Amino acid sequence: MKVVIVGCGRVGAGLAEAFDNGGHEVVVIDLSTRAFDRLSDEFKGQAVRGDGTDEDVLRRSGAEGCDVFLALTEGDNRNVMAAQVAMEKLSVGKAMAKINDPVRAAAYADLGIATVCRTTMLTDAILGFLDLGDTGMPSVIAPVPHVHAEA
Repeated sequence: MKVVIVGCGRVGAGLAEAFDNGGHEVVVIDLSTRAFDRLSDEFKGQAVRGDGTDEDVLRRSGAEGCDVFLALTEGDNRNVMAAQVAMEKLSVGKAMAKINDPVRAAAYADLGIATVCRTTMLTDAILGFLDLGDTGMPSVIAPVPHVHAEA
């Protein structure tokens, strides 16, 4: 399986290592070369310095047609843009964007972009630890499929 990850923060680096250790082909893209210091010396994947919202950068990195595309930067807007480019221009198998704002996460899923919301995830974890239930909002939201009407 080919996996492309935009954002080599703690989550991106951790997933890159896990996919790499599982024998998958991994490409990690980040604006900062220093971010790649989070990857171990044993990492066999590719580290690419560049803007993960730029279609040309994604194409040169081999993102076109990849099986999994994960946008995991600190910026909601960057993540949505990267996932949208991957889905609409690069024919990726599955794409997901990390979103901090639960309202925006649901809205983007309605637009066809799978999202994971760490705010909801963390809130639910704390409420669960305190035996207070959960927010009732999903942390991972699958994209809403849209049927295109024929003209």
